[in-house]
Amino acid sequence: MMTPALLIFDCDGVLADTERDGHRVAFNQMFDELSIPLHWSNDEYAALVSIGGGKERLASVLTPALREQLGLPEDEEVLKQEVARWHRVKTRRYTELVTAGALPGRPGVKRLIGEADRSGWTVAVCSTSARESVLAVLQHVIGPELATRVHIFAGDIVARKKPAPDIYLYALDSLGFGPHNAVVVEDSGIGCRAAVGAGLATVITVSAYTGGDDFTGATMVLSDLGEPGAAATVLADPWGVKVGEYVDLGVLNKVLESRQG
Repeated sequence: MMTPALLIFDCDGVLADTERDGHRVAFNQMFDELSIPLHWSNDEYAALVSIGGGKERLASVLTPALREQLGLPEDEEVLKQEVARWHRVKTRRYTELVTAGALPGRPGVKRLIGEADRSGWTVAVCSTSARESVLAVLQHVIGPELATRVHIFAGDIVARKKPAPDIYLYALDSLGFGPHNAVVVEDSGIGCRAAVGAGLATVITVSAYTGGDDFTGATMVLSDLGEPGAAATVLADPWGVKVGEYVDLGVLNKVLESRQG
């Protein structure tokens, strides 16, 4: 075994498949609560997930016509504050969905985080979602006790969100790791671009909206992390890692050995 390293997870689509049945639903509940004349269909939201960050997604649809309909001024700072207010309501709605158990964890996540923690690896989550949302998902998927040992980098902790590499570079610097001693699990094209842009080995587990994304630079692309008796499907393995039935620390060590070699 190699020296314990850093294992980083994205949140949405990786810890749980949250976008379609979590974030999209919470946005629509927020629109109804605040009487905002919007409702995002599955297809509409599938296009919006290419924008990193919930506030950024809201800002992208705040057209002059919608501003006029809602009686909002053109002042950019006022609009920014209004979008932040909307997003706080959405975060509350989303957290309620997670707490209610509406979003089960994806295969292999709890197992792999537990294995990494027991083996002395550092585990982190890097997400553009609000910290409260990330913490709710993390606690639901792996349990509150194990979640206390996972570092969270989320929300507006960096100015430029994915696909910029900034949040991964921030995490590496904060935790004292170099890019060649860390592995990222992502699910989307923009997440892959962010992780690869930070110089990180990147394992992709595709989610509901991301099967057609561009994963150029990824170490491997899988259906999920797999479980004993429920094998992951290998969609691409350009590094020749040869996963087998599921991803464990042995697989991740092979990834790091390939990278360092």
